[in-house]
Amino acid sequence: MRNSLYSLLLTCVLAVLPAHAAEVMAPDVLAKTVTEDVLASLRASKEINAGDLGKAAELIEIKILPHFNFPTMTRLVMGRHWAQATSEQRRALTSEFRTLLVRTYTASLTLYRDQTIDYRPLKLTPRDTDVIVKSVVRQARGEPISVDYAMEKTESGWKVYDVKLAGISLVETYRSAFSAEIERSDIEGLIKALAAKNRALGGKKKATVQT
Repeated sequence: MRNSLYSLLLTCVLAVLPAHAAEVMAPDVLAKTVTEDVLASLRASKEINAGDLGKAAELIEIKILPHFNFPTMTRLVMGRHWAQATSEQRRALTSEFRTLLVRTYTASLTLYRDQTIDYRPLKLTPRDTDVIVKSVVRQARGEPISVDYAMEKTESGWKVYDVKLAGISLVETYRSAFSAEIERSDIEGLIKALAAKNRALGGKKKATVQT
């Protein structure tokens, strides 16, 4: 139950992130400006609403992933083990982790219906390069969910490197899982485990509706 809820919550976060910005905007303004457009795209997509995972993954790739800093996320998830990884292993880990997030949360994208997101004002100074953007996801049913984005300013704009859903950190959650796998089978074992998981998830074409 917890994993299912976490999956849905993370997808709520992913779906509100913008894909393209003509200029560098404040991180909270950037997210808020595109939220309604992305959610409208979800509601209007007959394929996604019908459970088409390919279309859902396509939307994630185009409109969401460009605003995540996966090298930073992967480094944080790996924690102390990052220093032990070779350059080749780091590239492989980043690639597999990116694919894992896409394939894990694609199915949840088909569950969107009436969510709305409210962003809290952010006090930003010209010298700020690392901020927390806070928001609340409101659903037609259920309690509002707090969502915090840890974002850093890069040469290509503001990027997300961690997300907290109802206080649960994406980075910390995966760090525990990755660390346990490394203890069992070292870094190469983790890469192989991630690749196997991604192959299994990649074989699914339609979302399974749970009742």
